[in-house]
Amino acid sequence: MSLFEKMKALVAFYEEVLSMPHRSEIARELRDQDDMFLFMLYSEMLGIPNPAYYYTLELYPYMMEQFHDWHLRMGMDKSPMTGFRCC
Repeated sequence: MSLFEKMKALVAFYEEVLSMPHRSEIARELRDQDDMFLFMLYSEMLGIPNPAYYYTLELYPYMMEQFHDWHLRMGMDKSPMTGFRCC
């Protein structure tokens, strides 16, 4: 094993040790960011004006799989959009 590979392994171990106690916080923050993105993506369908609606419209097919989990996390038992089935 070369010196470079040893240093790379040491840095990876160091980063792992530092992030270990904060894994749940990091996961929660990433989930909150995803929730905000999905809210902005679907805001036009929920009745909130979205100036970037035209650009976000093409993202809908990619985000459909995440929509069900999102609206359940937001406290909506059923899909808030008529004609838009996910449940």
